[in-house]
Amino acid sequence: MDAFYASVEQRDDPQLRGKPVIVAWRGSRSVVCAASYEARAFGVRSAMPATRAERLCPDAVFVAPDFTRYRAVSRDVRNIFQRHTDLIEPLSLDEAYLDVTENNTGLPTATLVARTIREQIRGELNLTASAGVAPNKFLAKLASDWRKPDGLFVIQPDEVDAFLLPLPAGRLPGVGKVTQEKLAKLRIQTVGELRGMELSMLEHGFGRYGVRLYELARGIDDNEVVPNRPTQSISVEDTFEKDVLLLETEPMIRRLAEKLWFASRKEPRIARTVVLKLKTSEFKLLTRSQTPDSPPSSCEELTDIALKLRERVELGSQQRFRLVGVGLSNFREPEDTRAQPALFD
Repeated sequence: MDAFYASVEQRDDPQLRGKPVIVAWRGSRSVVCAASYEARAFGVRSAMPATRAERLCPDAVFVAPDFTRYRAVSRDVRNIFQRHTDLIEPLSLDEAYLDVTENNTGLPTATLVARTIREQIRGELNLTASAGVAPNKFLAKLASDWRKPDGLFVIQPDEVDAFLLPLPAGRLPGVGKVTQEKLAKLRIQTVGELRGMELSMLEHGFGRYGVRLYELARGIDDNEVVPNRPTQSISVEDTFEKDVLLLETEPMIRRLAEKLWFASRKEPRIARTVVLKLKTSEFKLLTRSQTPDSPPSSCEELTDIALKLRERVELGSQQRFRLVGVGLSNFREPEDTRAQPALFD
């Protein structure tokens, strides 16, 4: 779905159409949940601090998120998917993989299925969706982003190399800032250059992920579409520009906790366990976790638990850290939890 939360707001309130809309609470510690394409033209992006978004786009209209409404619209989209295939793997409220190798409507090609689904979403829900059609999940995901918004891009089996090889290596899933830097040291900028590396070299430099890099550079992804795969965990993390003391990690923990909180709103199940992750300057990894009697019911409560977990790290006041992360795990259905936050009512 294209700018899903913001698009729902613009659809339901005609006064917002054509205006830069930012779905977020105002405040110094709030982050952007979604931005309309009018706001994105100013550089506003999801997960950006709301204060920065306001500086980039002073005339933006801020709208408080309504996740109950977004979940209802997501169900409507899912109902359209189900007309075509039972093999649906949701990634979030606004994104899913569909296997249409065999489809329920008898349409002859995957491209025609994608076009029909997009037309039905537009006609019935007055929203737009972008679709990618490809031989596997990895390529389909890349294709779905290729012509956003309101786009359809198809990668035929005999077109994989022509599409893939010129891409920056950073477009591959799992290639973040650190991996990009390591690849750059090896003088690898594109997927084509990555394909030229031997498997043994990639395994030596990147461990098990080296095998994945070797396969992705060749357009190989054997992962199947798995319907109703339950979420095991959600986490966010960031690496400091320079190593910091434990006491200096609080601002990052607060920002990551808020980013995690908004990410978790896309998941209909409720997380019971909060996890704090730290990596020392010597690359030693530490985790601390807590499962409270009641699941965190607000961003503030999640942040408070994460900060208290930090107090359980005992490595000396002069120990420095290079990375911090906050996660949620132990997801349960709402009826399985003792207390449900008001947001899910």
